[in-house]
Amino acid sequence: MLVSNVNATPPSAFVALRYRNFQLLWIGQLISLAGTRMQVAAILWHVSLLVAPGRKGIALGFVGLANLIPILILSPVSGVIADARDRRRTMLVTQTCMILLATVLATLTFRGSVQVWQIYLLTSLGAAASAFDGPARQALIPNLVPRKHLPNALSLNTIMFQLASVVGPSLAGVWIALFGVVWVYVFNAASFLAVIAGLLLMRDLPNIPAAAPVRIGRKAVGEGLRFVFTSPMIRSTMLVDFFATFFSSATALLPIFAQDILKVGAKGYGWLYAAPSVGALASSLAMARLIDRIDRRGAVLLRAVVIYGLTTVVFGLSRSFWLTFLCLAASGAADSVSTVLRNVIRQLGTPDHLRGRMTGVNMVFFMGGPQLGELEAGAVAQWCGAVFSVISGGIGCLLITLWIAAATPALRSYRREEPFIPA
Repeated sequence: MLVSNVNATPPSAFVALRYRNFQLLWIGQLISLAGTRMQVAAILWHVSLLVAPGRKGIALGFVGLANLIPILILSPVSGVIADARDRRRTMLVTQTCMILLATVLATLTFRGSVQVWQIYLLTSLGAAASAFDGPARQALIPNLVPRKHLPNALSLNTIMFQLASVVGPSLAGVWIALFGVVWVYVFNAASFLAVIAGLLLMRDLPNIPAAAPVRIGRKAVGEGLRFVFTSPMIRSTMLVDFFATFFSSATALLPIFAQDILKVGAKGYGWLYAAPSVGALASSLAMARLIDRIDRRGAVLLRAVVIYGLTTVVFGLSRSFWLTFLCLAASGAADSVSTVLRNVIRQLGTPDHLRGRMTGVNMVFFMGGPQLGELEAGAVAQWCGAVFSVISGGIGCLLITLWIAAATPALRSYRREEPFIPA
């Protein structure tokens, strides 16, 4: 049985939204992330138009590299900041920085003077701000709801992300076709105000961090790294996340599929970009109700990643817009299931005074996998074609998942009823 038989009435799928502070963050993030996802899609489209046709693959892959480098450098330190400083104030600073960066990108584009290197630079600076924003935000969530409702809050957080990822790229495709990329950048700049407003309206937050004060330095970074890499379940879920997304990340190649293979234009591109989130939204809505009833969490997680790899292979083989859309939607649904389970395992198994550092380390895996994967996909597409890049990536995802499953019996057998005890 993958879902245990629970006779008690399950809690509401939206129980965490009854808590005002979490509700404010959830709504603000929904608006802001919709703008961010619009801009991510617009940047890929923009870069594909600025470079020569023969250089599209590698140029799009470099967008992922521009996102990755700041995260690799800053995430361990940003996790310490999230544990040592007020998490809400940290987010206020990072959100303000992201407003300024989006405004600069919009201004350069409006003047018609933007160049590819400038897009890469602003993307990197935005990733640097996100490197500090992510750990603070993720570490703040457990302080906004009671512990018993944390799995529901994490499921709702996934729903919020996926809903924004559906609306954002879909709107981006329409706006690019009607008005151009500049207005996508303008909307993104304005959207960060929703998070800032939500943070300012929060009341009665607990003292954060609640544990002994954390001193910023190498010792604090090392403490976080030791915790992650000596905790088998946390370590293995991060490895699955990294390698699966490294091999199966093909988002950067969607402009090539939309323009050259499926020939569906900007609107079709917007829908293809949103397709994984359509599937993820549906599955995360289901997970909000089922998360507390899933028994064999490790097995469900691994099976979801296998489905993710299989649907990527079929996507690479497809020459039909609707089959491609369905494959991308199915991959998003599978990824959402594994994401919710990974987050629940990690958050419930991490003490509050280490949550920022755990999240900082996880950002290297969570962001590093897909961003390096996009660079890898772009490089393979440059030399072997986009189709080969996607199919080989899906096969690589399957092989690495089977290897991790075989090498980590604890992950295969992990069940809801088992207490989480770090090694």
